[in-house]
Amino acid sequence: MPENYNISLNFIETCDKSSKNLFYSNRSADITYGEMRAMITNLASFISQGNKLKKVGILGTKSPEAYAGILAAGYAGATYVPLNLKWTEQRIVQLLEALHLDALIVDKQGLTLLTPAVLNVAPDIVIVPANKNITPARHAQKISEFSGITADTLRAPAFVTAKDLAYIIFTSGTTGMPKGVMISAGALKSYIEQAKPWTQLTTQDRLAETCDVTFDLSVHNLFLCADAGASLHILSSLEMLAPSRFIRERSITVWMSVPTLAAMMRKSGSLKPDSLPTLRSSIFCGEPLPVATVEAWSKAAPNGTIDNIYGPTEGTVICLRHRVGATPVTTPGRDIIAIGTPYTSMQVAVFDAQQRPLPNGQVGEIALCGPQLADCYFNYANTNQTDRFREIEGQRWYLTGDLGMRDENGIYHHLGRTDNQIKLKGNRIELEEVEAHLRHAAQSEMVAVIAWPIIEGSAQALVAFCTSPLKETVIKTALLENLPRYMVPENIHIRDELPVNINGKIDRKQLIEQM
Repeated sequence: MPENYNISLNFIETCDKSSKNLFYSNRSADITYGEMRAMITNLASFISQGNKLKKVGILGTKSPEAYAGILAAGYAGATYVPLNLKWTEQRIVQLLEALHLDALIVDKQGLTLLTPAVLNVAPDIVIVPANKNITPARHAQKISEFSGITADTLRAPAFVTAKDLAYIIFTSGTTGMPKGVMISAGALKSYIEQAKPWTQLTTQDRLAETCDVTFDLSVHNLFLCADAGASLHILSSLEMLAPSRFIRERSITVWMSVPTLAAMMRKSGSLKPDSLPTLRSSIFCGEPLPVATVEAWSKAAPNGTIDNIYGPTEGTVICLRHRVGATPVTTPGRDIIAIGTPYTSMQVAVFDAQQRPLPNGQVGEIALCGPQLADCYFNYANTNQTDRFREIEGQRWYLTGDLGMRDENGIYHHLGRTDNQIKLKGNRIELEEVEAHLRHAAQSEMVAVIAWPIIEGSAQALVAFCTSPLKETVIKTALLENLPRYMVPENIHIRDELPVNINGKIDRKQLIEQM
């Protein structure tokens, strides 16, 4: 790792070689590398104005303005901080007060969140798309439009050290404030170096982007795409509902998403054999990957590979990977694909409750060690919130909160969350285990099991949701054949579809709110 480093430099060098090549494409805009470079360097020059920046906020998603803001922050040597468009005004205000941003980059979707309360705590520099009626006059001094900013171009990108922060991504939480995961430039660089050999992107690749910029999988697509001179193709909300057509029309070569999106495609009948011939690489992550999904996807995309990847935000996107072969390695009793083996730069262990390594075959907590680990969490003084990072026998480890085990071949398997392990009437239950059996019983990959209601901190029952052609009584009978009665949900709600969040995962919070 050299002392001086800039996360946007590879993009700028790519622009020099292929300025006319397509970088970004959505339903209404195509932007070349040369056009994006001009946008980035102008934006970086304007927001820095000769000063060293610390943090730049991104209030937008999957737009030219959002990506330009991310890359401009890197070019100016600053940390980029994506802000979730689904946050409440109160949460945005609280975070802006804590972050002390130097600049805020806003796209058209983010404009509606620029309320007077937000602008009162916003930084002095706010860049927005052309829109004359976004704010009362008293805030006008803070706001500049992208089309109107001019500044002397920075002579060179601002270099940082490995210890400087590249980005802060806030993980979503059901209560309280979200945790801001702080990823250094060194961790990001290490990740890119580990990912390039197996992704093997070229200028001919066309990547589909399904993830919001607040989801760290967007880091993978954006920086690897920019490094290789490939093109990034953005799915609209409507196209996310029917991705098969998008893949064919755009001749997409690389697909990355959560398995739920693939399950939705399979349910709709769009995963027909040979229907996705342009795909050379398909990557799934963020949720258990069912074997049935892999079987259907491999028939639909026979010319490509399939990878199941694993990594918490605190481990910089991905730490383990499994390339699915002709005979997939599956997790015993779960009918899901293994999460594989770690990157060569990372160590992985399965710990018991005292953080002692467990032998092969025993279930414990997955722990990570290596250069991709986050620095810690933003503004966290509570030791209970930083206990995930531990010094163990002279090495710094991150305790993921995920249950797992390593098999006799050294391959790791994900077995759910430690916090999804509940007690119900004195019995310990892993919700993911119930979901695994529900997939079989309901003949569907779209399933979710929640503990509800919770009274005085204790679960009173299990409730299941699924899409299924079968009746509830049939599903329950099938579950009782394989599970003890206390593990069978009292109610099974059969829906035409299950709600998903902005990144395509099943939205369990929304299911609870619908109860």
